[in-house]
Amino acid sequence: MADTIPFDKIRDLASRYKPEMTRFLRDMIRIPSESCQEKDVILRIKQEMEKVGFDKVEIDPMGNILGFIGRGKRLIALDGHIDTVGIGNRANWTFDPYEGYEDDETIGGRGASDQEGGMASMVYAARIIKDLDLADDYTLVVTGTVQEEDCDGLCWQYLVKERGLRPEFVVSTEPTDGGIYRGQRGRMEIRVDVKGVSAHGSAPERGDNAIFAMGKILADLEALHPRLKHDPFLGKGSLTVSEIFFSSPSRCAVADGCSISIDRRLTVGEDKELALSQIRELPAVKAAKAKVSMYTYERASYTGLVYPTDCYFPTWVAPEDHAACQAAADAYRELFKAEPRIDKWTFSTNGVSIMGMYGIPVIGFGPGKEKEAHAPNEKTWKEDLVRCAALYAALPLTYLKRKPA
Repeated sequence: MADTIPFDKIRDLASRYKPEMTRFLRDMIRIPSESCQEKDVILRIKQEMEKVGFDKVEIDPMGNILGFIGRGKRLIALDGHIDTVGIGNRANWTFDPYEGYEDDETIGGRGASDQEGGMASMVYAARIIKDLDLADDYTLVVTGTVQEEDCDGLCWQYLVKERGLRPEFVVSTEPTDGGIYRGQRGRMEIRVDVKGVSAHGSAPERGDNAIFAMGKILADLEALHPRLKHDPFLGKGSLTVSEIFFSSPSRCAVADGCSISIDRRLTVGEDKELALSQIRELPAVKAAKAKVSMYTYERASYTGLVYPTDCYFPTWVAPEDHAACQAAADAYRELFKAEPRIDKWTFSTNGVSIMGMYGIPVIGFGPGKEKEAHAPNEKTWKEDLVRCAALYAALPLTYLKRKPA
C-alpha cells in the first residue's frame, strides 16, 4: 500500500500547510457562531474552500456548507459542525475567547477543539488531494454543519432526507484526543411534569404541593441511575436532572406545578421506549400521576428554516473490523509509524443520526481533546491539525484499496 499511496508526501504537505490552517482556524474563532448564528462563519469557510480549489461549493437551505472534490461514483464524507456553544462566565477565561491566542504549539479560543479545528484540517486535506492528484473513483464531500450544539444530528437528518446524501461512510472530525473513534452513547432529553393545587402558604394542608411530590420523584431517579444497563465498550447508561421549574401564585403559596428536565445517556441495548418506561414505572411518578415526555426541537436555523425533531439521539457503534475503521488504522500506521488507539466518545456527535438513525457507518478522527469542549480557555494543538489533514487526505484511497468496488 505504501508503494502506491504517497504517504510521505501527504504528511510533508500537511506540515507545510500548518500556517494556513492556523490562520484559517483563528479567523473562524474570531467570528462568534453559536447555534443558529453561523452565517458569517459559513461564508468565511466558503471563501477558504473556493481559495483552495474545491470543485463545487454549496450552501443548502438549512445553512450547511458542502464542498466537493472529485467526481467519482464512490461517495465519502468528512463532517464537522461549525457552530459553538457560548463562552459562559467570561471571568473564567484568561484570554479573549473570540480573539483567542496562538503560541508555537497551541491555538486558543471558543471552537478551537469543538470543533472548528476539524474544518481547518478538512479544507486543507482537500487541498492536499488536489495538489498531489489523489483523486480516483471517489467523490469527497466536506460538510460544515449547523445547529449541532443545539440538536446533534439534525443537520444530517436534513442532508439525508431532503438532499438524499448517503455516503459509504462518514468521518466525524469531532476531537478524538489522537485516537480513531467508532461509537458513542446516545442520549435523550426528557421532561417530567407534576401538577398540584395551590393554597395559602399559612395553611398548606389545603393544597397539594407539586414540589414535595417532585422531591419524591427526584429520590427515585437518583436510585434508578446506578441500576441502568452497562456495555463493555460504550460503558454505562446514565441520567441526571439538569433543570427544575415551578409554578406558584406567590412566595406565600403552595406550588401548583413542578417540572424537571432529565439528561439521559443511552448505552447499547437502551432506546427511547425503554428510557421513558423506566421513569414512568417509578413509584413516585405513578403516585403523583406525573407526565413523562420527550422534548422536541423546533428552533429556526440562521436561514429561517425550521426542521422539527424529537430530542432523541440514538446510540451507535461501528464494528472495529469495518473497512472504514480498518482503512483509517492503515493510513494512521503508514503516516505516523505507530499503532492507533481505537476508542469511543464520551459526548454526543452527529453520528446519532448518520449511523444511529440511517445506518451510514461513522468513524471519528479529529484535532483537539474532548476535555476542551465547552470549557473555558478552550484550545487545540497545531500538530493535531497537521496529522488530521494528512489522514483525511490519505483515507479515501486507503479505503478504496481495502474495499474495491
